[in-house]
Amino acid sequence: MNENLFTSFITPMMLGLPLVTLIILFPSLLFPSSNRLINNRLVSLQQWALQLMSKQMMSIHNTKGQTWTLMLMSLILFIGSTNLLGLLPHSFTPTTQLSMNLGMAIPLWAGAVITGFRNKTKASLAHFLPQGTPTPLIPMLVIIETISLFIQPMALAVRLTANITAGHLLIYLIGGATLALTSISPTTALITFIILILLTILEFAVAMIQAYVFTLLVSLYLHDNT
Repeated sequence: MNENLFTSFITPMMLGLPLVTLIILFPSLLFPSSNRLINNRLVSLQQWALQLMSKQMMSIHNTKGQTWTLMLMSLILFIGSTNLLGLLPHSFTPTTQLSMNLGMAIPLWAGAVITGFRNKTKASLAHFLPQGTPTPLIPMLVIIETISLFIQPMALAVRLTANITAGHLLIYLIGGATLALTSISPTTALITFIILILLTILEFAVAMIQAYVFTLLVSLYLHDNT
């Protein structure tokens, strides 16, 4: 318990070099492509999950929006696998870093907005001023809508960072409390251990849900601009 509470969120180093690049590339090894005529169960399950997610997310899009399918499916697989791997002991979760989440959110949001201004210029500009707005309120509403537009990538990144970080901190605190109570009160330690197991199961669900929510919001931003 003498360890710093935020030590697990520090970027790991080896010989003075950050290992975050290797950690980010590692999840891609978990999704191998099959060259066989008949796929095995793992590849078949992977393809079924991808088809299900792409059908749910991309069914609302037109032809231009569906060109983003590969990017969005890659995004949800990367975030989901990274979140799940971060739940392993002595591991590092890149999605707890706000800088990395902003690095994913800003380009995707900017690409969707630029696509909207290129293909639907009038409709995109119309979002800044709702129809029927009284004349005295026009400057204020334009400023508010502009601010809300630029807050969207920040909201995406902060939501993912806060949920993953909070879950890891809870697991760390309850795990430390369980270890400390083992020699003091075994009954209380057993209760906290059961809570720890339930919280870990919840974090597995949160890891996948946050990947889905992040990608779904990007998909909705894209839908509004195509």
